[in-house]
Amino acid sequence: MEADWEFEIGGDAPVIETCWPGFVDLRRAPEDARLLPEAAGLPAMSDALAKLNAAASPVWTSKCDVWPLIDSADFDPDELDAPPESAAHGTGCYIDLLPRSEQQWRTPAVTAVACKRICGLLHSVPVRCCRVDLIVRRAFITPDGHDVGITAYLTACGASLADAARALQDALGAFADALCGDSTLQ
Repeated sequence: MEADWEFEIGGDAPVIETCWPGFVDLRRAPEDARLLPEAAGLPAMSDALAKLNAAASPVWTSKCDVWPLIDSADFDPDELDAPPESAAHGTGCYIDLLPRSEQQWRTPAVTAVACKRICGLLHSVPVRCCRVDLIVRRAFITPDGHDVGITAYLTACGASLADAARALQDALGAFADALCGDSTLQ
């Protein structure tokens, strides 16, 4: 699986908000992820959200969305490790991730190490036609607002929309496993 990371901190870069209208705290009941409208058409999203918000997870989520259709001109098949015939249709999603512990991603440098580790695990997953991009961002978790979070963008493609959705499901499962330590690739 293809994976990469980068920083988008400062200036007009987007930030991760934890207190927004409509926020559902899945840490209290991770199984409620299946009730989110964003997960309605993508069961793997609710499974990933449940795993990422479980008590044993090192992270929790504050927001997500799914793009059921991405124009093929908006992604590069090479970046998704996709043969040309598998790049006719695209789909994607994002998940905002926050650290469960204040000590976990206390600085951007520590967060960069975590991103490198996650990308290393994902590179070992034998799945094609998808990629994960981790974007380190400022997050508003505590009142001082100097927190750090990660927005994970997952993109997949396929010869059909169904193939693209299957690739995204595989990517979501591998991603949640890598973050939650269930990967046998460590």
